Amino acid sequence: MRGGGGFRPDIEGLRAVAIGLVLLYHAEVVELVPGGFVGVDVFFVISGFLITGLLIRELERSGRVSLGRFYARRAKRLLPATGVVLVVTAVLTWLSVSVVQWRVFGGDIVGAALYVVNWVLAGRSVDYLAEDVGVSPVQHFWSLAVEEQFYIVWPLLLVLVGWWVRRRTHARLRPVMAVAIGVVIVPSFVISLVWTASNPAVAFFVTPTRLWELGIGAFVAIGAPLWPRVPARVAWVLGWFGLVAVVVSAVVLTEQVAWPGYAALWPTVATALVIVAGFTSGRWGAASLLAWKPAVWVGGLSYSLYLWHWPLLVTATNLWGELGGKKGLLVAAASFVPAYLSYRLVENPLRFSKGLSGSNRLSLSLGGNFTLVGVVAGLVLVLAVPTSTTNPEQDQAAGAQALDGQEAQRDAGEGGADGGADGDATEAPPPGSVGSLADVEWFTPQPAEATASVPSAYDDDCQQNQESAEVVVCEYGDLESETVVVVVGDSKILQWQSAIEAIAEDEGWHVISMTKSACGFHAGMQVANGGPYTSCAEWNENVLAQILEIDPDAVLTSQRVTTALEDATNDETRSTQAMEDAITEQWSAVADADIPLIALLDNPSPGMQEYDAVYECVAENMDSLEECTFSRQEGYESSSAPLQQAAAERVSGVHIVDMTEHICPGETCVPVIGNILVYRQTSHLTDAYVRTLQRQLAEQLVPAVASANS
Repeated sequence: MRGGGGFRPDIEGLRAVAIGLVLLYHAEVVELVPGGFVGVDVFFVISGFLITGLLIRELERSGRVSLGRFYARRAKRLLPATGVVLVVTAVLTWLSVSVVQWRVFGGDIVGAALYVVNWVLAGRSVDYLAEDVGVSPVQHFWSLAVEEQFYIVWPLLLVLVGWWVRRRTHARLRPVMAVAIGVVIVPSFVISLVWTASNPAVAFFVTPTRLWELGIGAFVAIGAPLWPRVPARVAWVLGWFGLVAVVVSAVVLTEQVAWPGYAALWPTVATALVIVAGFTSGRWGAASLLAWKPAVWVGGLSYSLYLWHWPLLVTATNLWGELGGKKGLLVAAASFVPAYLSYRLVENPLRFSKGLSGSNRLSLSLGGNFTLVGVVAGLVLVLAVPTSTTNPEQDQAAGAQALDGQEAQRDAGEGGADGGADGDATEAPPPGSVGSLADVEWFTPQPAEATASVPSAYDDDCQQNQESAEVVVCEYGDLESETVVVVVGDSKILQWQSAIEAIAEDEGWHVISMTKSACGFHAGMQVANGGPYTSCAEWNENVLAQILEIDPDAVLTSQRVTTALEDATNDETRSTQAMEDAITEQWSAVADADIPLIALLDNPSPGMQEYDAVYECVAENMDSLEECTFSRQEGYESSSAPLQQAAAERVSGVHIVDMTEHICPGETCVPVIGNILVYRQTSHLTDAYVRTLQRQLAEQLVPAVASANS
């Protein structure tokens, strides 16, 4: 049936196009369909069309909508397969992912089961502290969450409109419905434009920026009585134009395009044209091609394919590394097997069960139980995270203070931190040495909690995000003091905030903090998210102007990034020399204003081939911590410390503060010192360890500031 509410094989074929684009894109065949992500937008329009059509026909037929029946049908259609997939995903995650990720991904699975994971992912996308979190095995559930939220809200809107129309003698349902839908989707489209421009990472995932896409499908459903009047030749043109436009959008668009925003009009409007044309396009229209039986079969399987393909791709990547196009396609093709099995053994038997069809309550209960199964699967993964032995005195863990005796011995020429292997066997290996790791019975924080060991500046929103160039200012210490120290840079200077704040309170300094995510204090152009980090360059101009206006007694800075662009418009011109020049230029501007500059050298950067982070290695090797050591020399060379020292030699008056001996006292850096885990994500220090470095930092920083004042 073309004009009524019957089965539309061409729409099943359109679903096949959508899932095909998504599979190719996720399988990393980006050279073929770099914009394959538009398949999700096609799904949104189809869902808006089908659900709105179903509801409005019921309103016209009976004057009301049975919400119980609607939600029951959705529950038995969608939730059982979801529960099965989430259980399998939890098992695959347990088998293939580091234990430090279990808690995060377990939470994601809970969010997926409850269909709120899009908001979870949106929050993580702008959380700098989540930079070490891998690709979520349920990341694809973000679009399903958007649709489920739509399914909850949309029927309520239509019920409200139906109620209003019944009380107005001359009101017509479809025109009033069109106005109501417009009231919803126009603001959604505006929000999409604004958020995509200002905060694209969040805009991609959240429901308000996507409602208008489902609304386009809803508008097509509202106009269903009109579309059979479209001349066949016009429909033929519209159908082929729309289908080609969908495919071309997947070929032409790339990840560099801000999405969704106005660009998403391309595939969504094209999809709407295909659906409209399907009412009357005739034998040679695009609908005939889409109604091809193999396409209809794949379209019918599209929901199951969407559920299964992503966990399998993520698991394969975790086990074997980057897959590439060929292996990715093989894994994507393999997802047809579990998709078909769940379709035949789970989805269809429950979907068409006569017992369930006769009871809304039973159908809702079934869906709720499968949702509960998914929640439990995620919680089990969260609770499975192992911990080291706890100690009631862990709040008094020595950390860097454990090195005090060893430093005194080294100053007296009696040994080094790498002792314990060749020294007196009766003496305990010194703290900070590889040998000392064998004696570690407990430590804090736990590996799974390492990324949460951060200074309070993050809770105070004292670090600017990657989108804005506005300078965020936070102040610590004695705000009335005449000794003003500006702390400026990226997260590598912010990691020292707890120790700096404590020193400022002891010394009576007024500390002004100005930091930005992944943005060093320099005059160059970095790269971020695959393109020039323009907001960083703008922020540096702004922050330099503020520093010159404040005219502090000293500027304290550090950074992590080691490369900048030689040509600010060419992403492939990154070099360390460009960064050295950029640092030198910015520091010179400060020095030329007679403002003393203190460079706190970047700490050694861990480099372990098998693990992405030290705490991840520790979590996997709780009984063999020596597996998580690395060369201090290599760590120094991969940090930004060499660049900072080179720039300091080119700018007169720069004072160097080097804390390396207190972080890595030997030739080999260790993960635990004085019962405290040293590193959190990438090369950052845990706040727990930084707090134990207050005295050592003060020994270098206080004289440097005093010298600047004199």
